[in-house]
Amino acid sequence: MVVSSTANDPGESLHATFGSRYVRSSLPRFKLPENSIPREAAYQIISDELMLDGNPRLNLASFVTTWMEPECDRLIMSAINKNYVDMDEYPVTTELQNRCVNMIAHLFNAPIGGKETAVGVGTVGSSEAIMLAGLAFKRKWQNKRKAEGKPYDKPNIVVGANLQVCWEKFARYFEVELKEVNLREGLYIMDPVNAVEMVDGNTICVVATFGSTLTGEFEDVKKINELLVEKNKETGWDTPIHVDAASGGFIAPFLYPELEWDFRLPLVKSINVSGHKYGLVYAGVGWVVWRNKDDLPEELIFHINYLGADQPTFTLNFSKGNIHRFLILAGSSQIIAQYYQFIRLGFEGYKDIIVNCMDNAKSLRQGIEETGKFEVLSKDSGVPVVAFALKSTSEHTVFEISENMRRFGWIIPAYTMPPDAEHVAVLRVVIREDFCRSLAERLVSDLRKVLVDAEGVQADDGGSEKKAKYWRRVVDRKKTSGVC
Repeated sequence: MVVSSTANDPGESLHATFGSRYVRSSLPRFKLPENSIPREAAYQIISDELMLDGNPRLNLASFVTTWMEPECDRLIMSAINKNYVDMDEYPVTTELQNRCVNMIAHLFNAPIGGKETAVGVGTVGSSEAIMLAGLAFKRKWQNKRKAEGKPYDKPNIVVGANLQVCWEKFARYFEVELKEVNLREGLYIMDPVNAVEMVDGNTICVVATFGSTLTGEFEDVKKINELLVEKNKETGWDTPIHVDAASGGFIAPFLYPELEWDFRLPLVKSINVSGHKYGLVYAGVGWVVWRNKDDLPEELIFHINYLGADQPTFTLNFSKGNIHRFLILAGSSQIIAQYYQFIRLGFEGYKDIIVNCMDNAKSLRQGIEETGKFEVLSKDSGVPVVAFALKSTSEHTVFEISENMRRFGWIIPAYTMPPDAEHVAVLRVVIREDFCRSLAERLVSDLRKVLVDAEGVQADDGGSEKKAKYWRRVVDRKKTSGVC
């Protein structure tokens, strides 16, 4: 959640577009109104304000699912009033969660049955999943160090500088040092050799990002595993691996089944994945699976009985989750939606959707390259993402391009790479299921228009002032667009 500040003028008023039909007086913007208003008026006021939000389907910055089938929408609405914490009250939803975790565990080649039996948890996105996985690693490392009579107050995690911000949050909130492997131009994911070199006796795990948010690339988990096995043998340590597969976890099993990145590798102890990304569910659901129950320290699990039965729970947010004796579970309407997608699509359906996304990404990549103005940095394999930078001969910046593309409704993020590649600035388009080939063609067409406008300004010898006027017009258009 964004941190909100209180207003200097709490009495500032809010006016309804069609206020004369519903209410005669204005409403305070930052204070609770004194009186009630008709439900139609409340709806209209909020609806009018939301008109100025961006179109979710044109928000190409986000990996989060923005479309589901109407049948799934109905299932979500039918369960939206369930505060799923009491599995005695909601036994069927509990069972659906159990099935989902089992399906994901199988998809990731987790050991099922026998000496090793996988356990998993449903979470509020991969953010909570990362927190829980990190806590499990920290506590297990601390327990081992205590048993050995060694200091246990300076844990660290090794991760690439292309990390998701959730890892920075985990490190800061739970007092773990973050050892970042810097990037370099041409390599925008973590170098396995550099990563393993940074491992020491205080390292609770190495995090492999399987689907970088910067370029969509998969880090070489197999190589990290091989190098770490050797280092563990030399040092006597048992440093494990966590795979942050928030984006790639629902990509690789369908496109690259032979790729070894999951529990087939012995040092991979846990994997998180976002159900609300390529799991194809609206925002609010993630998953984390552990290789076996020994990888999740028992002291992290809380047992409650005041809801009618013993309910073990491992979650940061109580009002939505609980734990099953075999697999840890959490839920709400998004869990039901996840189960719907699993049984509705099956392996074949997921594969068809991901293949289509990759085809659309290739089409967009080709169109961007044909402009002659950009260098595409993302790879053909990985998550369907197209990351591209302006060629060094350009007089413009990706930030100008990003700003100007909003004229056409497109939300395309522009950003600089992390250290030591911060001099590289890129634009990134995330291809989701609802981004079709015609939208890709339209995006390239609009991109060409922006380039033509910008180049037309630059062509003038006295272009600096003309260029300044041009970008002032861009800002003015943005200010006036969408006014009702």
